This record gives sequence, C-alpha cells and structure tokens, in this order.
Amino acid sequence: MAACFAVMSEKILIVEDEIDVAELLGHHLRGEGFSVEIANNGRVAFAIIKNQPPALIVLDLMLPEISGLELCRMIRSNPGTSHVPIVMLSARTEEIDRVLGFELGADDYVVKPFSPRELVLRIRAILRRFSQDKEQVLLRVGDLVLDRSRHEVRAADRVIDCTATEFKLLAVLMERQGRVQERDRLLTDVWGYDSVIDTRTVDTHMRRLRDKLGPHGSYIETIRGFGYRLALQGGA
Repeated sequence: MAACFAVMSEKILIVEDEIDVAELLGHHLRGEGFSVEIANNGRVAFAIIKNQPPALIVLDLMLPEISGLELCRMIRSNPGTSHVPIVMLSARTEEIDRVLGFELGADDYVVKPFSPRELVLRIRAILRRFSQDKEQVLLRVGDLVLDRSRHEVRAADRVIDCTATEFKLLAVLMERQGRVQERDRLLTDVWGYDSVIDTRTVDTHMRRLRDKLGPHGSYIETIRGFGYRLALQGGA
C-alpha cells in the first residue's frame, strides 16, 4: 500500500545532526516507499546535493560546520539545486524565524517536536504539487513568461530566480489571470494543505515574489480581505 504514495526513485535527503530524529523520520519515509539518505552536517549535505539533487530536502537549522540557514542560501543560489523543495526543521517557535526561513526560500517550516506522520504528509503534498500542472507548458501574461519545460520565469528579457514554491505560485496566478485567488485557496492549490499552515505564509511568499519580479511585481494585485489577482495593471 505504501508504494501507492511514493516512488522509490524519489529520494529524500534528511540533513539533521540528531541521529535519533533523523533515523525516526527516515524510518517513516522508507515505510512510505521513499528512498532516504541522511547527512549529519551541512558540508557533507551540500556535497551530496550538488552531486545528485534529491527530490526534497528536510533541513534542520542547527547544524555543525554550515548552519541550516546558510546551507539553504547555498542551495538556492546554485542553479543546479535552486529548484529542490526544502522543508526546514527547527526548535525555534518565534514568527521571525519562520519568516526568515521562508524568505530564504524554504517551502515549509516545521517546529520540533513534530509528528513524523504529519511531516510525511507535508512532504507528500509538496512533491505532489511539483509533479502536477503538466497541461500548459508555456504561460504568458504581458512581459511575464513562465516556461515549465525549462522551469524558467522571464520578465521581459530578464531571467527571474524563483524557488519551486514561487514558481508554482506564479503559475497558478498566471493560469487564473484576472480572477481573485483567496489565501485559503492558494494554500490548498500551491502548498497542498487545507489549513495546516498560517495564511501569512502566502503573504510572505507573495512579497518575496513581487520583489524578485521588480517592476513587473505590480502585475500582482492585493485584494484586501480576500487574496491576490494577477492583472496587467495592478497595485500593491
């Protein structure tokens, strides 16, 4: 039954220096049919990721040699690894830590102690959303072009460096150009959750996406009290 939810070729890299935590999560992931590799420090993890990028990375923030935050920066700044989804693990519960994680490009943020079952569900949801949306390869709105075949976003002649979540978020907005997308709907369609994470996560990613798009960020309109809409002419 477990193989129905995952494919053995989908490798999850767990970057965690607490051996018991890493092995417990690895046990649950293997039980769901995933292939699992564990790295206990940031330097070893980055070597693994550069050599063969996994399907997803579970990344602890407190690591020896290279911190989780620094490793996240390195992954996102490397063209060969920037697309890999990242789930951050941390014992820090403050909102500023979650926001920083998302600003650096994390796709999800899980606070310790966590439920292994819930984390596996989150991982499954992230992988599922990145395997969908194959229908329309090229999306174009004004000077914005999103190419799924190359996993590339262009604003006029400039290539935009998007994380996997930002890419998916922009694709959803472009597909539904002119229609208001409520925050809860975006959580479901982009993150794959119903109400597992705070809707402020949407705002954080949207703000980061607008910044990356530069002048073209004005295409994304905020509909106060509801959500967002992509239009050729918009405001903040």
